[in-house]
Amino acid sequence: MPDIVIAFFALGLIAGVLKSDLKVPTSVYDILTILLMLSIGVKGGLSLHGSGDSIHLGHLGLIALLGIIIPLIVYPILSKIVQLNMENAASIAAHYGSVSAGTFAVAWSLAESAGLPLAGDTTLYLVILELPAIILMLAYYQHRQQQQSTEPTSLWSVWVEALTSRGVILLLGGVIIGALYGPKGLAPIEGMVIDGFKVLLALFLLEMGLCTARICTPLPLQHWRLVLFAALTPFALSWLGLGLGLWLQLPLGSVLVLGALTASASYIAAPAAIRAAIKKADIGMAMLASLGVTFPVNVLIQLPLLTKWLSG
Repeated sequence: MPDIVIAFFALGLIAGVLKSDLKVPTSVYDILTILLMLSIGVKGGLSLHGSGDSIHLGHLGLIALLGIIIPLIVYPILSKIVQLNMENAASIAAHYGSVSAGTFAVAWSLAESAGLPLAGDTTLYLVILELPAIILMLAYYQHRQQQQSTEPTSLWSVWVEALTSRGVILLLGGVIIGALYGPKGLAPIEGMVIDGFKVLLALFLLEMGLCTARICTPLPLQHWRLVLFAALTPFALSWLGLGLGLWLQLPLGSVLVLGALTASASYIAAPAAIRAAIKKADIGMAMLASLGVTFPVNVLIQLPLLTKWLSG
């Protein structure tokens, strides 16, 4: 049987395909997103509490490089093989170089359920991988704009927007709060933020299943190359994270999480940044690939298989 949180994603997907009137109100989804990201940050911070040597800056630096390597790999594929124009290739490369908080949460949950150990700084993998690809692809887009003598977008404004985004603030803030206050200080909110993690994740995935069904119904056959890319690429990209994690001798739970992150694609941070900076990019195509195809492939197929493999 799959992990219980994955069953909720499948439930939402089936309900969406059957055109059910089931829906999660937007206000409730916003609250779920805030609580889930805060919970991830706090759980990571708790593992750092009282352990000053738990943050390995050398490891984090190498992991951050993946956020630069991945878009450099996928951009030529998107441009030459998937045959996208420059704007959409840069947009989708940014989405795939960035990461999915939802996929991170599922991988973390699976690691805990399987008893795989997690390094204290694992939450920071999500934080440091969210931005480099977005910045890199927007810088490349600006360079191309300048070559064409058009008005460039301010890269500084992209940095400011990215670093002050809801996800980054909640994750980093949660890590700091968890590390400073520890289990005793967080006891008054432990029931919701810590013990309620799987409940929050299950409801979040229910909505993600509904979203996936909406995006993929009817099947976008005109974008078959992009769909094929989004279905196959995660299996290749995951090995960048898995390989680095095993080489660094990270705990197996952290290896799983890192592999999940490199296999994932952003559907929260990247769309917001790309929509503002690359106005000619079709965000719908990026969401089709990242949320409509890659997210369910990871959650329903790849992550359960990787968890089984790593747990022996």
